[in-house]
Amino acid sequence: MSAWWHLTSEPFGAEPYWYAAFGELVPAEVLAAVTDALIAPPPAAQPDPWQTLDAAGWARDDSGVARSTDGMCTIEHRPVSELHDTPDWHIETHATSFHELPGRRIWHAHFHQNVSAHLVNAFVTALTDTAPLQRGMHEPTAHYRAVQEPSPLSPQQVVDAHTNRLKAITTHVRAARRRQTKPAPAPVNALTAQPAARR
Repeated sequence: MSAWWHLTSEPFGAEPYWYAAFGELVPAEVLAAVTDALIAPPPAAQPDPWQTLDAAGWARDDSGVARSTDGMCTIEHRPVSELHDTPDWHIETHATSFHELPGRRIWHAHFHQNVSAHLVNAFVTALTDTAPLQRGMHEPTAHYRAVQEPSPLSPQQVVDAHTNRLKAITTHVRAARRRQTKPAPAPVNALTAQPAARR
């Protein structure tokens, strides 16, 4: 299964190796949600991507596969089996088909089992967001079923939104670097009890 985009983390200390792969046509906004979450401080409690899908109205069948409301996208958390050595998250979007089998695949994404749940949830949250995406009219990579309408935003507003996002990312990166380079506090030495002075 070919992928155009790869995210890989090398093992470091207690952090395990993981990777994520994405197909060519994964929406940039969805991919950006993962990279933004990657540089932001992780949440105190890991979210459950299934809850995000349930809240978005995605239906889950008996096999545990969630489907979008239009039926074009599926998400599954594959368990260990003869075909899969490790549990992982797999997302695919297909063209609609008049048969039981899915149509031509449009794009796919894959998250290794060690990928933190908050990164998967960032992807799922952006994927289920119903807000329109900003695209040029007659974008060649758009699917034929995509509804295209004139944007209420001016070109300058689009540029400003992109600039503000880049500024926010820069702030997150600088904060992360400060956390990494900040020296650990010196351990407090226990005072050794001194014998009482004798008269």
